[in-house]
Amino acid sequence: MSYVDEVLAVVQKKNAEQPEFLQAVTEVLDSLRPVIEANEELYRKNAILERITEPDRQIMFRVPWVDDNGQVQVNRGFRVQFNNAIGPYKGGLRLHPSVNLGIIKFLGFEQIFKNSLTTLPIGGGKGGSDFDPKGKSDREIMAFCQSFMTELSKYIGADIDVPAGDIGTGAREIGFMFGQYKRIRGSFEGVLTGKGLTYGGSLARTQATGYGLLYLTNALWKDNGLDLNGKTAAVSGSGNVAIYAIEKAQQLGVKVVTCSDSTGWIYDPEGIDVALLKEVKEVKRARLTEYAAAKSSAEYHAKENGEHGVWQYKVDLALPCATQNELDLDDAKMLVANGVTSVTEGANMPTTLEATKYLQENGVLFVGGKAANAGGVATSALEMSQNSERLSWTFEEVDGKLKGIMETIYANISDAAKRYNATVGGKTDYVAGANIAGFEKVVDAMLAQGVC
Repeated sequence: MSYVDEVLAVVQKKNAEQPEFLQAVTEVLDSLRPVIEANEELYRKNAILERITEPDRQIMFRVPWVDDNGQVQVNRGFRVQFNNAIGPYKGGLRLHPSVNLGIIKFLGFEQIFKNSLTTLPIGGGKGGSDFDPKGKSDREIMAFCQSFMTELSKYIGADIDVPAGDIGTGAREIGFMFGQYKRIRGSFEGVLTGKGLTYGGSLARTQATGYGLLYLTNALWKDNGLDLNGKTAAVSGSGNVAIYAIEKAQQLGVKVVTCSDSTGWIYDPEGIDVALLKEVKEVKRARLTEYAAAKSSAEYHAKENGEHGVWQYKVDLALPCATQNELDLDDAKMLVANGVTSVTEGANMPTTLEATKYLQENGVLFVGGKAANAGGVATSALEMSQNSERLSWTFEEVDGKLKGIMETIYANISDAAKRYNATVGGKTDYVAGANIAGFEKVVDAMLAQGVC
């Protein structure tokens, strides 16, 4: 049995009830086989794979808070500090009813390599809670965030672990958490990113993941002799990532014809109206039915079982920006049948392993979220730099650095794939390239620092 297979068997036995984590570890280690086989003796002796698949620590705690009716509620909080070989732990805080330890571990594991790819000195971590902010008053949100941070503050710091926003955790939640940290620790420091501009936040952070996705997608197309201008795209989601991916895509000459939320999706053959979408989602916090009601060319479709949703239309590029495992094998078959050229992930692991394999084997240019959506965490790291310098950079400065980082990420993953002759379906295997490039940097640091 190979070293990879031995470690996968152990990981599966230890984490049998965590399918998302097992999926992530399997995908990463399978793609790393050429690198690991070339260095098997060194890696086995130093237990590199055992160490990199086991978090440094897993913190789980209760979060009691009082709702508007005076009733005490209890949620569960998590922080998984996975690996800090190249810098402080860095990763978002997800607030959603689906959150459990397995999902946080999957996200934290992916974060190790994503953060490594940014070329910036940040390690991998993730956190969150099964608290659902939807339908809660501002006072209830504040009560939860203050209770959550009261416990989390024991384990984080500007040079230790720097959380950020994620699903359910926006500027409002970050503000409440930052205020509580400052009150408890008596220290004004860059302990969180995604902060408001008046207290240490960075310009372009809101746009970063969506913009970064398109900067990398544009580099991918150019490197393959293609041009995005005049092409058509399908986007899933209607949150931060999706909105600003649509905005940047349109700036690059792409017509985006879809978006979605948890209740249904929009198909707009004239192209999504970004200003209207922002009003519906960012101002009114409403459902997409309001978008359809305001735009005559838009079709609204309620989600039912078995439909292909946004992936059933004929498009040149697909940008999944909603949530994990949203694009399955049937969706992939539909995209291929309709002649899609590329799929680049704006969300974390939105494409199932079966769908990823099918897309790649059928010649689709595919870049996973580890590389494609790294713009968010890269700009978070730029916010950390600004906090350390006690400076604020202009939007253009941050956006320019983001564009450079995403183009460098593309160049690095392409180079790594080519060094190990990683191809699939006659195309460069960018998934393997991303895992290899991220892995090599972290492992070099781990080896240099000894057994720790």
